[in-house]
Amino acid sequence: MNSQSTRPLDANADPVSSAASATSSAWRGKLLVWLGLGLALPLTVQADLPAAIDKVKPSVVIVGSYKASNSPRFRLRGTGFVVGGGNLAVTNAHVLPDPSEDFSDSAMVLQVRVAPNELQMRPAQVVAVDREHDLALLRFEGPSVPALALRDSSTVREGQSIAFMGFPIGGALGFSPVTHRGLVSSITAAALPTPTAQQLNAKAIRGLRAGTFNIFQLDATAYPGNSGGPLFDPETGEVLGVINMVFIKGTKESALTHPSGISYAIPSTHVAQLLQRDKAN
Repeated sequence: MNSQSTRPLDANADPVSSAASATSSAWRGKLLVWLGLGLALPLTVQADLPAAIDKVKPSVVIVGSYKASNSPRFRLRGTGFVVGGGNLAVTNAHVLPDPSEDFSDSAMVLQVRVAPNELQMRPAQVVAVDREHDLALLRFEGPSVPALALRDSSTVREGQSIAFMGFPIGGALGFSPVTHRGLVSSITAAALPTPTAQQLNAKAIRGLRAGTFNIFQLDATAYPGNSGGPLFDPETGEVLGVINMVFIKGTKESALTHPSGISYAIPSTHVAQLLQRDKAN
C-alpha cells in the first residue's frame, strides 16, 4: 500500500460512546475514508472571526441516527448546517446510512441547539441527494432554526482565509461545535470516490486526477465527526463550501497521531444547485 493517500473519513464508524477508542482496527487498509473532523494550522486570527463564530454556531447541527434498543440510543454520524427557510440541513451524502447497513428500527435525527447548553433532537428525512458531489439535503421537524447564507463559491481565491466548524473525533470533545481556521491552498479539479471504495487502482486514480469539478484544498486537518460541516468566511460567516475529506499519510489511525494538514471541501455552488433542485420538486 502506498503510504500516502487521500481519504474521506468514515464518520459512520464513530458511535458517540466510543468515538476515540473503537475505530483503529476497522480503519486499517483503506485508501479512501470519508471525513469527519477538523483541526487546522494556526494563522493570524481575523478581528471578525469571533463574531462570525457567534453567527454560524446556532446553525450547525449534529447529524445522527436514533434506535431505542441501542446503547447509546443516539449515534453521531457527522455534522450539518441549516439552510433555506430554517427547516433544511445540508450534510455529506456519505454521512447517510449505506445501503448495506442494517437501519431497521432506526431513524435519521438531528441534534439542534435551542439554548447555549441545550440540544433538542429533531426527526429528519432525506429530501435530495447529490452523490457526484457527496451532498445530501435533510428536512427536519419542529420550529425553524437560523439558516446560514451561501456565498457564490466562484468568488473564492487561493490564499483566502477560511474557517470551518463541526464535532471533532465523533463528538469525543463534546457536543459544542468546534471551530478551526486555515486558508484555501489550492482550487483543483477532482472526482470524488465512492464511500465504499476500499482500494484505488491505476485507472481510478487517473480518474480522480482528471477531475469532474473543482474542489477546495485546505491547509487544515479534518477528522471523523466533521463531515458535512460548513466551510465559511471568517469575516462574514457566509458558507463557502462543505468539509468532505482529508489527505492521510498511511492508515487512518495516523490521522490522529501524524495529521497531514491537508483537507478538502465541496464548493457551495453545488449546495445552491441542490436547493434549487429541491424547490423544483
